[in-house]
Parts: sequence; structure tokens; C-alpha cells
Amino acid sequence: MSSFLFWQRWLFVVGAMVTAFGVAMALFNGTPLFDLFNRQIDPAFWGAHAVGDTARQFQQWIYGVWGATIAGWGVFVIYIARYPFNQKERWAWNCLVWGLAVWFLLDTGLSLFYTVYFNAVFNTVLLILAGLPAVFTRKEFI
Repeated sequence: MSSFLFWQRWLFVVGAMVTAFGVAMALFNGTPLFDLFNRQIDPAFWGAHAVGDTARQFQQWIYGVWGATIAGWGVFVIYIARYPFNQKERWAWNCLVWGLAVWFLLDTGLSLFYTVYFNAVFNTVLLILAGLPAVFTRKEFI
């Protein structure tokens, strides 16, 4: 298997994982499945206090639409990896790099500003996973 094919498939798998995570977040964010996230994020906004019912409902809604957005983003990554990236169309590489840059800078910057360090770390891991194919295939798109 060529190096390019490895990274193209890697990107496809990352897109599939992002899509699955987004769907799970949209559908199961109010369940124990997402308690890990809540335990990491809630203290940044409520401290040691329990989250009230109204805030919890808002949180479930916002996580639901956030999950849907993540799932859609994952589908874009899958499609780009499968077709134009695989065909080495330069715009696909540019789209991946610029999309990752805009997302990472805004999302991580806001996470750091609001002291949601868990999300900043999570974003960094995702940036590495999705960014490696861009780094290792750059010469194919020049």
C-alpha cells in the first residue's frame, strides 16, 4: 500500500469516527454514555454545584445540535477523503487544511477562554488525527 493510500484511508476512517461520535452525541448526550464529558465540562460553568433542570435541558439541546453539526462535518470529511482527496484534487487538500485551521483556532480558543480544558485537549487530539493526512500528503497536491 502506498503512503498516500494509507493516509487517504486514515482520513476516511477519521471522518467515519467523527460522524459516529456526532450521531452518538446528538442522540445520547443526556445519558450516562456522555457523563465523562459532562463531568469535565460542567465544572467550568457551574463549579461544584449541580446543574439545574432548565440548564440541563438547554445543555442536552445544545449538545444535540452540536452533535448533529459534528456528524455533518464527519460526512464532509468522508466524502472529501473518498473522492476529491483520493483523486489528488488540490482544492480538497486546501479545504481540509483551512477547515481544520478555522475550526481548531475558534473552538479551542473559546474552550481555553472559558476554561474548558478537556475540550481543548480533545480538539488537539482530533486535529492531530485529521491533520496527519494533510501533513504527510502535501507533496501530492503541489
